[in-house]
Amino acid sequence: MNVKELTEIFRNLGARDPEEWAESEVNEGIPQLARYIFLKGAWDNVVPDNELWIDDIMSQYDKNNTGPYSGIGHSINKMIECGVPKKNITELVRCISAEMIFHIGYLLDDPGIVNGNEYINWAFVQLDENDAPIKLISGLHESVLETDPTGREMRPRENFEQ
Repeated sequence: MNVKELTEIFRNLGARDPEEWAESEVNEGIPQLARYIFLKGAWDNVVPDNELWIDDIMSQYDKNNTGPYSGIGHSINKMIECGVPKKNITELVRCISAEMIFHIGYLLDDPGIVNGNEYINWAFVQLDENDAPIKLISGLHESVLETDPTGREMRPRENFEQ
């Protein structure tokens, strides 16, 4: 694809600076579209930058639930009881989630950071239509902040309560 076609794809996907992503892929050979789509998918699984997700969780909260992931309801309930504003809870969860995306991206690049990993190696690769590897996808951790859907690169909202 040429820069113009890629730019349009990045624009349709919601990328900030779509021309920059496209030019990098075409001119530097970096699989930016694959990188961007992976990071977009990761960000799509981070709680939204509002408090509605908390209301959804609390509408289903059961203090007797001990199943997997039930700790989120118990923890949010306790924070609210202690007077923690919902926007601060959102900020905490978003920051932890963004850090997880960063660390997974870094781990995909360097399996050697896993303590005791002398037995295997891995890579994150783009595949062709026959599932054959064609390009190494690396450096995801470098683009986590620039793909934050809020555009704030994980900086707190202006009205953040301290």
